[in-house]
Amino acid sequence: MHASRVGSRAFVELQPCQQHRATVLRATPLGFSRHWTCRTPVALIRAHGGHRRFMQSIHATPAQHTSVSAASGVPPEVATVLKTADAICFDVDSTFCEDESIDELAAFIGVGEAIATMTAQAMGGVVTFQESLAARLGIMSPSAQIVEEFLSSHPPRISPGIPEIVAYCQSQGIQVFLVSGGFHQIIDPIAAMLGIPSNHVFANRILYNAAGSYAGFDPTCFTSRSGGKREAVQHLRATRGLQRVVMVGDGATDAEAKAPGGADVFVGYGGVVRRPAVEARADWYITDLRDLLAALQRA
Repeated sequence: MHASRVGSRAFVELQPCQQHRATVLRATPLGFSRHWTCRTPVALIRAHGGHRRFMQSIHATPAQHTSVSAASGVPPEVATVLKTADAICFDVDSTFCEDESIDELAAFIGVGEAIATMTAQAMGGVVTFQESLAARLGIMSPSAQIVEEFLSSHPPRISPGIPEIVAYCQSQGIQVFLVSGGFHQIIDPIAAMLGIPSNHVFANRILYNAAGSYAGFDPTCFTSRSGGKREAVQHLRATRGLQRVVMVGDGATDAEAKAPGGADVFVGYGGVVRRPAVEARADWYITDLRDLLAALQRA
């Protein structure tokens, strides 16, 4: 599977992809086999009327946003990093995608209101992330079957500008990473659709017992704890020889990624939810991701 670019439009070709081995406790909603392939994108496409209708859903008409800062007004320190950036890390929920997947999954299960409040507290830095994650998953108790049904009925809502940014970065040799407090079961198929390698995804993993019922989450994942996004970015920078890294996101956990050995700059995004505390910490704050694309193209 790879992405190509024609004019200003990114086109995605789906091909089979191989995933890592999985134990029973790390089984995906697609089954409990030790070897499995990424069938979820195909299932989503079939469930939504074929390839054309599916691609229309992820290239939906952009929402009308008012940008806080146009590309020509990029702060000098951010522009300098963008010129030499060899990696951009994106938060997923309310940034790379327009929705909060954990909230959507909770609503699907029937506990949406309670979970949305807890998500807002976590993103605003009111409670630690690990406390919020454990509490939310404990209320939801999402089984493998429920997650599979959710994926089949909820195609990803890719944010306007994201397919073009990913395609541009790939054409320029800039690596794209997804660093999220969400779940591999939901994010990995989205990454595959846009040609982002599975080892470029840092997220949480829901665990199941042999019968497929909820058994907790993997505490070894970087993003299962507060400061995890900072640790993830520091890890990938140290292990992959990255020199200049940009973090883009909407939450307090994203702002934390800017740290020694981590992201060089933090670009705050408020196109879905605007958080004043996050805006205050951002090196550059935008409400339209196409401003980031324009800045990259100008660099």
